Amino acid sequence: MQSGGGMALSFCGDDQDINSYSVKDGMLNNGCFVDALNLVPHVFLLFITFPILFIGWGSQSSKVQIHHNTWLHFPGHNMRWILTFSLLFVHVCEFAEGIVSNKGMSTNHLHLFMPAFMGFIAATTSVVYYHNIETSNFPKLLLVLFIYWVLAFITKSIKLWKFAEHYVGPQHLRFCITALLVVLYGLLMGVEINVIRVRKYVFFANPQKVKPPEDLQDLGVRFLQPFVNLLSKSTYWWMNPLIMGAHKRPIELKKIGKLPIAMRALTNYLQLKDAYEDQRTAEDPNRAPSIWRSMYRAFGRPILLSSTFRYLADLLGFAGPLCISGIVKYLNNSSVGPTAKEIEANTHLGVYFMPSIELLKDTSVLAVLLFLALILQRTFLQASYYVTIETGINLRGALLAMIYNKMLRLSTSNMSMGEMTLGQINNLVAIETNQLMWFLFLCPNLWAMPVQIVMGVILLYYLLGCSALVGASVIVLLAPVQYLIATKLADTQKSSLEHSTERLKKTTEILKGIKLLKLYAWENIFCGSVEDTRGKELTSLKTFAFYTSMSIFMNAAIPIAAVLATFVTYYFWTGNTVPAPAEAFAALALFHILVTPLFLLSTVVRFAVKALFSVQKLGEFLQSDEIGDDSWRNGDMPVSMEAGKKHMGGTKAINRKQPMRYQMDNYEQPTRRQMRPSETEDVAVKVSNGFFSWGSNLSTLSDINIRIPTGQLTMIVGQVGCGKSSLLLAMLGEMQNIDGRVFWSKLPDYEPVHEGNISKNRYSVAYATQKSWLLNATVEENITFGSPFNKQRYKAVIDACSLQPDIDLLPFGDQTEIGERGINLSGGQRQRICVARALYQNTNIVFLDDPFSALDIHLSDHLMQEGILKFLQDDKRTVVLVTHKLQYLIHADWIIAMKDGSVLREGTLKDIQTHDIELYEHWKTLMNRQDHGLEKDIQQDSQTTLERKTLRRAFYSREAKNQMDDEDEEEEEEEEDDDNMSTTTNRRSKIPWRVCWCYMSSGGFFMVFLMVSSKLLKHSVIVAIDYWLAIWTSKTNETIGNGTIGNETFGNGTDPAKDDYHYLLVFTTLCAAGITLCLITSLTVEFLGLSAATNLHHNLLNKIIHAPIRFFDITPLGQILNRFSADTNIIDQHIPPTLESLTRSTLLCLSAIGVISSITPAFLIALVPLAVAFYFIQKYFRVASKDLQDLDDSTQLPLLCHFSETAEGLTTIRAFRHEARFKQRMLELTDTNNTAYLFLSAANRWLEVRTDYLGAVIVLAAAGASIWFPSIGLASGGLVGLGLTYALTVTNYLNWVVRNLADLEVQMAAVKKVNSFLGTESENYEGTMDASQVPENWPQDGEIKIQDLCVRYDPMLKPVLKHVNMYIEPGQKVGICGRTGSGKSSLSLAFFNMVDMFEGKIVIDGIDICKLPLQTLRSRLSIILQDPVLFSGSIRFNLDPERTCTDDRLWEALEIAQLKNMVKALPGGLDAVVNEGGENFSVGQRQLFCLARAFVRKSSILIMDEATASIDMATENILQKVVMTAFADRTVVTIAHRVHTILTADLVIVMKRGNILEYDKPETLLEQEDGMFASFVRADM
Repeated sequence: MQSGGGMALSFCGDDQDINSYSVKDGMLNNGCFVDALNLVPHVFLLFITFPILFIGWGSQSSKVQIHHNTWLHFPGHNMRWILTFSLLFVHVCEFAEGIVSNKGMSTNHLHLFMPAFMGFIAATTSVVYYHNIETSNFPKLLLVLFIYWVLAFITKSIKLWKFAEHYVGPQHLRFCITALLVVLYGLLMGVEINVIRVRKYVFFANPQKVKPPEDLQDLGVRFLQPFVNLLSKSTYWWMNPLIMGAHKRPIELKKIGKLPIAMRALTNYLQLKDAYEDQRTAEDPNRAPSIWRSMYRAFGRPILLSSTFRYLADLLGFAGPLCISGIVKYLNNSSVGPTAKEIEANTHLGVYFMPSIELLKDTSVLAVLLFLALILQRTFLQASYYVTIETGINLRGALLAMIYNKMLRLSTSNMSMGEMTLGQINNLVAIETNQLMWFLFLCPNLWAMPVQIVMGVILLYYLLGCSALVGASVIVLLAPVQYLIATKLADTQKSSLEHSTERLKKTTEILKGIKLLKLYAWENIFCGSVEDTRGKELTSLKTFAFYTSMSIFMNAAIPIAAVLATFVTYYFWTGNTVPAPAEAFAALALFHILVTPLFLLSTVVRFAVKALFSVQKLGEFLQSDEIGDDSWRNGDMPVSMEAGKKHMGGTKAINRKQPMRYQMDNYEQPTRRQMRPSETEDVAVKVSNGFFSWGSNLSTLSDINIRIPTGQLTMIVGQVGCGKSSLLLAMLGEMQNIDGRVFWSKLPDYEPVHEGNISKNRYSVAYATQKSWLLNATVEENITFGSPFNKQRYKAVIDACSLQPDIDLLPFGDQTEIGERGINLSGGQRQRICVARALYQNTNIVFLDDPFSALDIHLSDHLMQEGILKFLQDDKRTVVLVTHKLQYLIHADWIIAMKDGSVLREGTLKDIQTHDIELYEHWKTLMNRQDHGLEKDIQQDSQTTLERKTLRRAFYSREAKNQMDDEDEEEEEEEEDDDNMSTTTNRRSKIPWRVCWCYMSSGGFFMVFLMVSSKLLKHSVIVAIDYWLAIWTSKTNETIGNGTIGNETFGNGTDPAKDDYHYLLVFTTLCAAGITLCLITSLTVEFLGLSAATNLHHNLLNKIIHAPIRFFDITPLGQILNRFSADTNIIDQHIPPTLESLTRSTLLCLSAIGVISSITPAFLIALVPLAVAFYFIQKYFRVASKDLQDLDDSTQLPLLCHFSETAEGLTTIRAFRHEARFKQRMLELTDTNNTAYLFLSAANRWLEVRTDYLGAVIVLAAAGASIWFPSIGLASGGLVGLGLTYALTVTNYLNWVVRNLADLEVQMAAVKKVNSFLGTESENYEGTMDASQVPENWPQDGEIKIQDLCVRYDPMLKPVLKHVNMYIEPGQKVGICGRTGSGKSSLSLAFFNMVDMFEGKIVIDGIDICKLPLQTLRSRLSIILQDPVLFSGSIRFNLDPERTCTDDRLWEALEIAQLKNMVKALPGGLDAVVNEGGENFSVGQRQLFCLARAFVRKSSILIMDEATASIDMATENILQKVVMTAFADRTVVTIAHRVHTILTADLVIVMKRGNILEYDKPETLLEQEDGMFASFVRADM
């Protein structure tokens, strides 16, 4: 038809002997026409969709709501994505097959591959088009797709039918492909029909209306994983804006929004609870339900899904080694095309058909298959991880809610009798739930790994025969050793934890008593004891480091050992041959795959064991005793908390827009029992014949018959421990009721509403405990406690409790955070806040349990008058007051006197006066005694002022420090910040090299050098092993190939066996070297970390203990303690493994890339874009990960605090009836923390999917380079195998590089913080004189000269003493007085050179104290401070830590301090135990111990700094006498709180604002009527 070969590219080809365009056999029998027909649907689709897409994209800006574009409208969504992806893959195969077949023809036949190409484009378009329609919700436009699927299905079916007619069958590849396409098109058509059926958008009269899911209506939900399309789900594409945005500004809580409903703690709690409760059957109500079963029923399905993904991923994982072996095998014979004979046999319809078996022999196909398998495997693996993590988080939320609900119902006796201590509950929350969560993360491994191992071993056997089993058995036999090491690790971690807790306790004590330690020059003794504990801790850390390094070593050495065993066995087994490169490298890759599950298996088993324990503990907790149903308090019907809970859940679902108000009406209160009229008139609570106990069957309260009159003030009095507080708790229903009843009267319904007050909530009781309980919240929240804020009322309450002055001192007034994590308040302040809370609550009944115990006299009077008598009585509230202050009995309307757990008397004061004269007299004498105390106490600089003073000091100093800090930070920022975005972003993505270097250098240079060199050596040896293997396998196979010609090659006498033998030797040596180096590296890294930790902690402790006292005034205690707890822990245990892992994975990746590029240099071209991509991925991820990690940490703390807080305040919460509010708060906190954690894990998945895809591209590039550019480089079969095996390992390690980098960055912050403290200045301990120059007995006289002294606390601050002069003769008793802040205490510190004396000097016995070494100076004087400090240990240790005194001297000191009898009575006498902070003694006794401590040190100068502030009058008088006698010949300087204590002094100094105002004998000063001293004394009388 045409002259030969004129058209090189004609659609139907242009062969000489065939007329391509003839249709004499009928149209459809021309293969070319059928192919052309196949083009029609594709072209049709492209023509129709492109205009629609362009119009759509043009108007895209008009999309209104952000979330709806992620909403999937149509059913069958995932199915469609999966089918479309398969379709794309098959089109690629069709295209490839067409091109290969075309090679077998004499001219080009476009129709072989052109339709396939168009089909590919059309399929891509279809999915893009579908996605856009779905998000904009125009279902009618889906008809286009429907028509396309139908047409394509018909045309492909015609093609298949023609193939079948022309004897083309499954043995031909194109037939298989076409059949597959027909099936896929058919299925897609089905999906489309299903959409029409469900949505009824066409052919139906009324289409289905749809609403988006609830989560997407709420714009607060930012976690879109459950709602986005399949592609975005599997690659976490929706997280891009979040992770990229982190670069510009940090991720905050607002950015991560709320949890979707299905993941909220409440949803999951209800699921788990139903599963748990359903197990309680009617036959056996007391059977403990199994937690495992309920977990399985609530969360079993996602775990099964995850396991399915996991199995798929594992199976795909084996594609790697198989493809490698194929590529290596067929590498050299791929260039040969099909022979003429083959072409003849396979030509039908005028074209060549490629046989199906050929496909897997084509290396390019194998390379692409390998790439796809990797991509799929990684996607499935990440999906599996994600599903388990999400389930784990859901489980944790449910468990926390379960524990919390149980906790709110725990019986009080359980808490106080120690069956369920706070510690145990905290452990349940912090440890057990997390362990179960981790177990859930890892549990798919439990059943996936054995399958993986079995499959791997079978494949190895297929490749290498029996010798493979030897290698595998090496791996399997070493697995138990791994498990052993893992358990050992857990044990050592436990012991080091114990030591570190002990060390922390000691450190805390030191920091709390630092002032005393410095004044007594005892720092080094205490520092030594901390160092001892640290030594023990380091010993267990050494074992920890050793086992960690063993575990790392096993992980690295096992594959080497396995490979060695396998090849050596193979060598001897088969008679001195080695396997072909194809088998050898496939085996190598398989060993790498096998090691991971075995290494992980030990961890998983360990977690499983831990999970068993955790579940057991949880079960015990959930079965423990609950509080009795308070039927008497709610009338007869017990209202279970759960009823309210369900109700709440309901309202929560309906009303999500408005914040949930906790309507107490949820607890529908049943009607109460009607009592006889005479009873109900004026009784609020009545107990008849009550016997109550705390859990054991002994009744604590027996035979109680009392009534509490309504609207009156009832007082309960009695000695300590006679059951007053227990009585209140019994009425609140916290005690176990053995016998008798408690009646609460029903209030009349016509309660008049007081001015502006909401009608009173009848069933809650305002209750203030004796041990004050604060929330971690602002002062205002602590007082209002969930009630609406009412300004007048709030103000009245604050005035009644005289809290205003204290609030004014706080940095943010009543918006200051207080509680565990906030500002530390003193006891009195805490107690007043608790009383204020009880007053503010609008309840009818108020129980106050000894509200005056921590208050001084003014405050308690004020509180009694204003608060209780005025505020509460005006409101006609019923008040029950437990108190020791008998002088208030006159105000009581009703008195209950108790003794030894039963009621002694009850009635008005008059009744008691007439009926029980004895008791009344007893009270009267006690009252007199108290009143005496009163008169003396009146005008003193009272305890409260003292508390306020300390608070003020704490704040001002803290603020000054904060200002300084802010200035520093600002300066730093100004230096770095040049007003452009890039620097700020840069700063956030920089790796802190400086800090890393500091960490390394504190580990010692030798260790660093050793680590670096051994690491490099190890990796080079590992590369050498594999390289040698490649050469060996390639060489021997060549010799065998060439040796077939005849025997002349062996005539020269060279024996190939011998030749082979040296290969074997070198191989064995290299392997042995590799294993040894693995051991060395793992040890060096761990021990480098250990020595760094040792040095850092040692320096930190010494720096801080020797810092000037000012440092402790301005640095909050918590901050210093954090350095010693959290930061030290990170440096000890977390940095070394991270460092190890980072260096290992980085070097592995680098060595792999080096090997590949040396084998096939063409790979380097692909490397450049990959490196750029990797750089950006890690840069973005590190910043985002750091933020999310911070969020996770910062949201975890409030959650744990909320739990411990609730556990401490159970009785209060239950008395107030605020359980629902606290539950709600717990759910909010849990959800916030879970959101942060979920985002963190999703970000990790984001990273891993991306790095895994990069890894897959690397494999593809390596394979491609060796297949398509074989001429460049040394690509023999063995080396290509080596390159590909290495490329496969890269995929595993790339994400570890980034993860470890991110972790290391977070962990290095700890080093940075510790480092910032290492910069503090120490005190100048040396002095200018040598200690030997000071006389032994200095100061023997005690003569003090002060000349022109000026003192300040810090060069930045104003002086506190200005030009003070005084002279004190030896043996004089001097009193110093003055108002708060006049510089009295500063003067006492100046004697010890604790403050900056910048002018003037103090001369004691002729020596200027500034020249003395501090140790000498401070050890020769003694001082008694105003706040008593005791350390845990024995009494002996507290009096004399240096162990220099005899027992007699100690007893003598105790006798002087009036303590001898008390100590004698204690078990152990001088060796009796003192608890932490001296908690087992009263404040007065502690002060006396401090006096004794000063007497033990026989120095000739004693300074008493307001030492008697917390002692009662009688003891104080005795003390004054003692000081006068015992110290007759010594100089005593008393800084007085109460002026009358210094009336007997020889010399009185009155100070004002840092100056001396009056200076004379007290008699002389008293004569000056208008003098300051005289006015003080008058006020004090």
